[in-house]
Amino acid sequence: MILISGLSGAGKSTVLHALEDAGYFCTDNLPLEMLRDWSMIMRLRKRPAAVCLDARSGFTAHAIRVTIQETLAEEDWRLLFIEAEDEVLRRRFSTVKRRHPFPGGVDIMDSIRLERESLMPIRNIADLVLDSSHLTPYELAERAEEFWQKPEVQRERMHCTMMSFSYKHGLPSMADVVFDMRFLPNPHYVPELAQQTGRDGEVIEFLEAREEVGEAEKHIRQWLGFAWPMIRKERKQYFTVAFGCSGGRHRSVYMAEKIADWLAREEMALPVIQHRELSIVERRHVEQKGEES
Repeated sequence: MILISGLSGAGKSTVLHALEDAGYFCTDNLPLEMLRDWSMIMRLRKRPAAVCLDARSGFTAHAIRVTIQETLAEEDWRLLFIEAEDEVLRRRFSTVKRRHPFPGGVDIMDSIRLERESLMPIRNIADLVLDSSHLTPYELAERAEEFWQKPEVQRERMHCTMMSFSYKHGLPSMADVVFDMRFLPNPHYVPELAQQTGRDGEVIEFLEAREEVGEAEKHIRQWLGFAWPMIRKERKQYFTVAFGCSGGRHRSVYMAEKIADWLAREEMALPVIQHRELSIVERRHVEQKGEES
């Protein structure tokens, strides 16, 4: 059973539709009083189910949290929380010309702020917090797909997103750890490499020829190797490591790819690569430990 909550305009409907396409019985905006009966019916039907609970229910987030925990105490359920940056939400509501559903705000930004604050009790118990600010609807559905598929694998290995980004466009709000790659040699200043990316062979050769690049990768691996057992001890199932550089095309992309390969080979995580400025999202799996490519 999957519970979906989050901010208005963040993409809850997109995720719910994707679940419906995957064979789930989906219910949107369920009255909170009906959650117990709904869960009993879903058990009797013996099919995967998803329900969306949020501020539209008319209850406080604390009440929703208590009801979820008491009603579903003996159920196998997971909570997915969808959010986005304030400016992104404002732009989405302006585009569709819809009124923000959260009551009490004097304007759109105030409503967004109040809703975000009110939903913190639910966000704090989420199994995954997913930020849709820089994702297309298709990318959001693909990211969410990692959440509901292969639960037996998820318990064994953490899903980890390796993200590259440009500092010009701001820090990714969903990042758990950020590594700044701007101190490394910049391929952008080599004319024939400027339009390429950190996934291209010539850029890779340029970076790997610099000793400091290899040293940086080694220290990142050492830190992650040290921290990983303690991160897992916190029972985290999802973790985002972000690599930033000036343009988000060369150094950050290269390092995200390298660390993702290493995590997969060491079977420490199930990496998902997201190159924010390149609009690329892909899974990275290595079938056998020690496989090089």
